[in-house]
Amino acid sequence: MKKFGNFNILALVIGFSFLYIPIILLILFSFNESRLVTVWGGFSTKWYGELMQNQGIKDAAWVTIKVAFVSSTVATILGTIAGLVMTRFGHFRGRTLFSGMIYAPMVMPEVIIGLSTLLMFVALAVDRGVFTVTLAHITFSMCYVAVVIQSRMSSYDDSITEAALDLGCTPFRTFILITLPIILPAVVAGWLLSFTLSLDDLVIASFTSGPGSTTLPMKIYSMVRLGVTPEINAVSTILVGLVTLGVISASIIGRRQKQNVIKV
Repeated sequence: MKKFGNFNILALVIGFSFLYIPIILLILFSFNESRLVTVWGGFSTKWYGELMQNQGIKDAAWVTIKVAFVSSTVATILGTIAGLVMTRFGHFRGRTLFSGMIYAPMVMPEVIIGLSTLLMFVALAVDRGVFTVTLAHITFSMCYVAVVIQSRMSSYDDSITEAALDLGCTPFRTFILITLPIILPAVVAGWLLSFTLSLDDLVIASFTSGPGSTTLPMKIYSMVRLGVTPEINAVSTILVGLVTLGVISASIIGRRQKQNVIKV
């Protein structure tokens, strides 16, 4: 096994520093007493208190969480079905077209997805709001879930399912009692990924939102255009905390699932 050289260590340090130092500074200055985000004026949590008094941010956060939860849940269900179809049904007529439709949103620019979705809603005379933003997020996030499930199912042992079917278990019961527990870490990972993508989305939500459906990224972007304030740092710190909590939870679930498999 090759050891890390000085160049590799230096590249690793520079890479991680470039990624995480700005996040650390953002979190640090969210506790800054001064309104100037680049001048440290002492430790304070007052900006979190003022954030709780900002009704516009609270409304945008509620819309974002609601859209993210619903869209990630529906996207996980549809993406899991799509991933199972691509791995369990072998080669079927239209598989290439089906796979292409699944992968297309991953490589297509978000501007194109947002614009095309907007034109569809306008053609169907659908009023833009929380419902349209949720549909748009389901459309582009389910493909990521499908890829995660397909990757997990590629190493799935079909003999387990066949044994359950031979013993008289119905296909649905086999999926619920055997297949789903085995692929559960991938399902959870897909849900967390789609949830994070929904929280982060700005472009597609900008095209498909309407009155009363402003998401938190849209609100933050509109505030940043007038200048960065400590309140924005506080909001971003909370989002970082939520994402970190989700990643830790997924790691714990995956570790426990792996331990259970080893015991069995």
